[in-house]
Amino acid sequence: MTTASQTLHTDVAIVGAGPTALFAAFECGMLKLQSVLIDALDSVGGQCAALYPEKPIYDIPAHPAIEGGALIEALEQQIAPFNVPRLLGSRVESLTGTRGHFTLKTGRGDTIHAKAVIIAAGAGAFGPNRPPLADLEAFERTGSVQYYVKKRADFAGKRIVVAGGGDSALDWALSLSDIAEHVYLLHRRDRFRGAPETLSRIEAQISAGKIEKVVPYQLHALHGDNGQLSAVEVSTMSGETRKLEADTLLPFYGLSTDLGPVALWGIDTQRNTIPVAPASLETSTPGIFAIGDVATYPGKLKLILQGFSEGAMAAHAIHPIVHPETALHFEYSTSKGTPG
Repeated sequence: MTTASQTLHTDVAIVGAGPTALFAAFECGMLKLQSVLIDALDSVGGQCAALYPEKPIYDIPAHPAIEGGALIEALEQQIAPFNVPRLLGSRVESLTGTRGHFTLKTGRGDTIHAKAVIIAAGAGAFGPNRPPLADLEAFERTGSVQYYVKKRADFAGKRIVVAGGGDSALDWALSLSDIAEHVYLLHRRDRFRGAPETLSRIEAQISAGKIEKVVPYQLHALHGDNGQLSAVEVSTMSGETRKLEADTLLPFYGLSTDLGPVALWGIDTQRNTIPVAPASLETSTPGIFAIGDVATYPGKLKLILQGFSEGAMAAHAIHPIVHPETALHFEYSTSKGTPG
């Protein structure tokens, strides 16, 4: 991670360093476009690395399953030949200029001069939706309440309450049920939002006694001394309460997101997303492109694989901005290869 401020001149400034941003850097490299990655996090990988490095992803082509951290490592290997600079640990605070002549400044004092910009900032700045419980911060400090699973092994032999009814709650309840002493799956109604295969696996683990379904309940209070959890109290809508003996609470209530300074850059936005032209991924500001979860257009799917495609399309759309006198003759990578 770079800590001292720098001034860089590049063809493409890529705001974000998640999987979509990393692949965009690769596509830029294949088209002989220099790029730089800029991210507020202190390491590359975005949500894949920060939130679920050990969680399997099942919809990456040619990988029946790949953990988030492994995917990021592979993408880093893919861009290694291009020696892409990274400015990490400081977010872009301002973006000024016009097509071909942009200037970006970070909170640390970095200045980046770029001919085009790709915003690959995911959903923007993200953080967990925290349950409104008394003394929550004390339990967070000890790790009794966590919002992400970075090392699955840390939960071996633990009594765990997994709260939530979506994919993250279901996936982690399944994953941890094989190593935990006991897993409670807590939801306010007896209906979960998940793929049929996932729901079938949940029912199988419930039948096997590996998961205990606690419905229709919601979080009510935390019990323990000095922030060390001993029980999670839950309640029904009618006020009935129950205590679950537990060492750890994992609330999966989604992420709160914020575009942050991006919303102040003069680009059209729409409910924390950026509308783009589907054929080029260009925003309302010529020369600025958006890809991945932050971009929206009719038919958009929020899948990593679609973000990869968008990175390639944006790079091709940027080529004439950087090299206006050079026609782009597209070649397959099998014949072109990568720089040696």
